[in-house]
Amino acid sequence: MPSKTEDSKLSRQVFLRSIASAAAISTLPRFAEAEGYPARPIRLIVGFPPGGGVDMVARLMAQWLSERLDQQVIVENKPGAGGNVATEIVVRSPPDGYTLTYVGPVAAINPAFHKNLGFNFIRDIAPVASFVRVPLVLEVTPSLPVASVPEFIGYSKANPGKINMASSGIGTAGHVAGELFQMMTGVKLFHVPYRGETPVLNDLVAGRIEVTFNPFLPLSPSFCTTKQIQDLAA
Repeated sequence: MPSKTEDSKLSRQVFLRSIASAAAISTLPRFAEAEGYPARPIRLIVGFPPGGGVDMVARLMAQWLSERLDQQVIVENKPGAGGNVATEIVVRSPPDGYTLTYVGPVAAINPAFHKNLGFNFIRDIAPVASFVRVPLVLEVTPSLPVASVPEFIGYSKANPGKINMASSGIGTAGHVAGELFQMMTGVKLFHVPYRGETPVLNDLVAGRIEVTFNPFLPLSPSFCTTKQIQDLAA
């Protein structure tokens, strides 16, 4: 991994403590204290294309905030660089509470993948609320001859490097989950980065890529926990 800048040398514990403290804060407490806030529409910047999991959660939250604040909250999709484009837009906006962003695990991952970020997330972004926790699940194209995680591991080991693993981009949660899966199971997949979840899912259904890791609830009986995957790969 590339070396971090001096400002980015924050321990994992420090980051986790900041996220935990954010979860305990009610929505927008800093801004609500300002008299008359909000007096105009609020921008909610999303770092991924429309239609993906991050976008859908952001739009649900925007609707809820609009009703609660009696002011329009406008979602703007600014995809690119694993969410870094959106984050930098917010960092460079006036700190008046009218430009917000919705981030996920990429906030912790990106400093390890990008040497010269134009911001320091902990220093430049003020967390105000944590409102969703979703597991990542393994999804395969319908044409792949597997029906469970054990079968997928076996098939992947029989075809090393021949299965395309798509993600929403380099350094995204799905990418890191896929790399972790390979380390845990000993399989070898070929990573194909995309610009968001929607094109990934479109190509997955069409059979142009074989597997991806996405933030969806475990709806299938084939869903495996991390411990189960380790046992299967043993």
